Amino acid sequence: MEKDNQIFGIRAILEAIHAKKEIDKVFVQKDAQGDLMHELLKTLKKHNVNFSYVPVEKLNRLTSNNHQGAIATIAPISFISLENLVEKVTENGKTPLLLILDQLSDARNFGAIIRTAECTGVDGIIVQKQGSAPVNGDTVKTSAGAVFNIPICKVDHIKDAVFYLQGSGIKTVAATEKTENNIYDIDLKEPLAIIMGSEDKGVNPSVLKIVDEKAKLPMFGTISSLNVSVACGAFLYETVRQRQTI
Repeated sequence: MEKDNQIFGIRAILEAIHAKKEIDKVFVQKDAQGDLMHELLKTLKKHNVNFSYVPVEKLNRLTSNNHQGAIATIAPISFISLENLVEKVTENGKTPLLLILDQLSDARNFGAIIRTAECTGVDGIIVQKQGSAPVNGDTVKTSAGAVFNIPICKVDHIKDAVFYLQGSGIKTVAATEKTENNIYDIDLKEPLAIIMGSEDKGVNPSVLKIVDEKAKLPMFGTISSLNVSVACGAFLYETVRQRQTI
């Protein structure tokens, strides 16, 4: 965690939240007690700030300062609302291409996906506030700086985002092995949002129930799955291929 993007101490984090700073994630000491810690947890939940409980040893590794049981990271970028993102992509004259990451948790995978997304003309990336990878130094580095060039939107729930996109005329396609549909047989030329799942669980079953289409990549080896950033690249470049043949 970069020291310049780090806030330590409960009161400092509370002040940052009330000042509407772009808090990316808060690490809270497991089993920490006290009125001030209770106030912090209440505030985090009220403002829907992404946080997780960690052992004190992790906090001590992140800083040698008096962290009081809580350390926060400030995102190096500003996030866009879903409404503004959809308005922007539907008015720019090109066929929208969005990417939804359903609780992807690894910052390096996140950065690699952002890099590929920027190279393939993705108009914006949608992630969930809780449980998603932070936008930190690892994200910036593995994205090769692409994180500064592509809008990123944080939403409360992926399902709500899917419904909103569908209502805006954007087709949703989930990448999943739980289908017989091959990605190369799916029409990707219309307004589109591709949904990629987490590294270990894939796309949430509740999300799979509401998407317009499901698609998988053909697999010929003995290993049954690809790294999510590699799979995402395959989906995005198939979209590019199809759209170039229009």
